[in-house]
This record gives sequence, structure tokens and C-alpha cells, in this order.
Amino acid sequence: MKCTCDKRVVRGLSIACVFLLCAMLVPRAVCGAELPSRQQQWETTLEAAKKEQKVYVYMYRYGKVLDVFKKDHPEIEPFLLSGTGAQIVTRIMAERRSGKYLADVVGLGSSNYRILHLQGKSLEPIQPALMLPEVVDPSLWYGGRHRYLDPEGKYVFAYIANASYAQLYYNTELVNPKEFSSYFDLFKPKWRGKIVGLDPRPRTEIGGTMQFFYYHPELGPAFIRQLFGSREMTFSRDSRQMIDWLAQGRFAICFGCSGALKAKHQGLPIEIFDTSAWKEGATFSVGGGTLSLPSQAPHPNAAKVFVNWFLSRKGQMALQKLGDPDEPPNSARIDIPKDNVLAQHKLVEGRRYFDVTRPDFEDLDGGFKVAVQAMDSK
Repeated sequence: MKCTCDKRVVRGLSIACVFLLCAMLVPRAVCGAELPSRQQQWETTLEAAKKEQKVYVYMYRYGKVLDVFKKDHPEIEPFLLSGTGAQIVTRIMAERRSGKYLADVVGLGSSNYRILHLQGKSLEPIQPALMLPEVVDPSLWYGGRHRYLDPEGKYVFAYIANASYAQLYYNTELVNPKEFSSYFDLFKPKWRGKIVGLDPRPRTEIGGTMQFFYYHPELGPAFIRQLFGSREMTFSRDSRQMIDWLAQGRFAICFGCSGALKAKHQGLPIEIFDTSAWKEGATFSVGGGTLSLPSQAPHPNAAKVFVNWFLSRKGQMALQKLGDPDEPPNSARIDIPKDNVLAQHKLVEGRRYFDVTRPDFEDLDGGFKVAVQAMDSK
């Protein structure tokens, strides 16, 4: 029988066979240029970083881990600029306006990065800088994936996954937490005039919670209007004052009392509601835990070494131990011990958590706008 195969098919098969034989019998360098392995890339970067000798880290909250980094990489001197997220962003933008590019690594919270990335266009992708296998492997991170806050999914790496209980605290001598099973229980007549909250009119430290309230399908704008529009709720712009009021029993419940857990550790009758057990569940936040690489960094290789070390198992263990003694954060890595992580920051299996770090939930204006309108209309 005569073969009637199309000559173009035969020719295509022949070419494919040539490439297959080349791959099996000839060194890869002959068949085509081989990309450097991650290990080679890491070694080259490490040697270059040693020549740069230093790395400038602008980091909110977790700068103490730099001491551990220095012990592991003595050839690279880390320099820390710390402050609030707003202060760090203002500093970087001012430096860049004057033509100075000083920051190598930036660590911010969940909202301030937007000024650098979306408005300032000042970041370069961090994803290609990840080289160590234990950092690159998504199975070692919460949810089996790397979490990026930016819409593109490559600029702002989130390394913390704190369970977040809506920043609601209570006086243990005045409140039985078992009476609460929903956020709407805050509106029971029993608590009228007994709740104090952080005023949302200046941008405050309740951004993640406002996202949770605003985007949660069972809470939303209606809940925010009811909470902030209540004539029975007192507002303050001073967290320390609110903590004092809560501890003294002037108020039974406090919303947004930043630093309240430190007061608890000092023996004051303060505790945080475990809202993960409530009907609507809780959220988890980055807790100020993001990493970014600014463009035109003066020490780009040292920055990559620091990022990989910081996101490694050892670096994240140092974070949990030294990052914040009063409120140890919960690393998103799942292959490290969680013994020193606060119970309220641990993600409990089987409970409901709302991920406010998703890029489609990043707009903070909606929730704050509803809250301020509700307050102004009282």
C-alpha cells in the first residue's frame, strides 16, 4: 500500500525529531542557551551584594530583625529607617523629588504602598527577586500561594497573615464575651453609651477593619452607618486616652484602641473580642507586613539578598520572635512554629476569615466616606 502522508507533516515530524535527538544526545548549550539556574542566580547575586556592602531598609514596625540578618550576612551592613507607614512614604517621595534614590527595600502596611506604586510609580517587581527554593515554593505559605496586594500580583509581597478581630476590645470586668455572637450585638440597648471608637475623619489605623466592614456581604455600608451614626457612641482621636477610659471602666467596649494589648500585658482588665467565632467571622490582615523593591535602588543585589533572607524560614521565625514583643505577628509561612504568636493572631482551622488583602478590596475611601457621612448626619 502506498503511503499518502502529507509531505508537510513528514517535514514537521523530521524537524521535531532533530530537536528531540539534540535534547537527548547533545549538551543543552549546543541546542540553545540555557537560562541560569536559581542556585547560580543566587550565588551571583550574593557575591555582588558582598561588594555593595550595605542595604538600606525603610521599614515600619519590624526593624529589629535586621540584627539577625547582620549575623547571617556579616559582609552586608543593614541600615534601618523606621517610622509609621505615612512617614516612610513621605520620606521616600521627598527624596525622589530631590533626585535622591536611597531606599533599597521598603516594608509598609496594606494601604501606604499604593502611594508609592499606583501614584508614584516608584516600585519595581519583587517577584523576579525571589530565588531561594523555600521562598519560591508556594506550598510553604498560607493558602498554598504567595499573596501580593497590587493588582498586577508582582510588586507588593504580603508576608503576614494575622487573624484580625476588627480591633474590638472590652473591659473584662464589665463584659461577658459569650454574650456576643454577631457584630450587630454591639447595637443592643445594654451597650448604649458604653462604646468608644476611634474617630475615622483623620485617616487612622483602622483601614483594614473598615475594608472588612465595607466589603463584607453581611455587614457593608448599612452596618457602618449604624455603627458610626449612633448617638450613643463616643469618638476620640487619642488611642491612649481611649485605652485609659476602657481600663477605668468609663466605657465597656472600645473600637480601634491601638496598643490595648500592651495595656493588657501590664495587668489592666482589657481583652480583645474573638470575632472569628462570630456569625460574620473575622478577617486576616497583613499587619504592616509587606515588602517592596523601589526602583533605582543603590544596592539592588543586597536588597535581593535581604528579601530572600527575610522571607526564608529563619527570617520569618526571627520576625515572629522579635518583630513586635507586645504583639508578635503571625507569619504567612506555615512551616515554622507558632508558639510565640498571640492566640488572637493565629488562623483557626474551620473558622471564617475574610481576605481584605485582595486587590479588588483595596479601595479604602468607600468605607471611610460612609462612616464620616454617618457621623456628620447625627
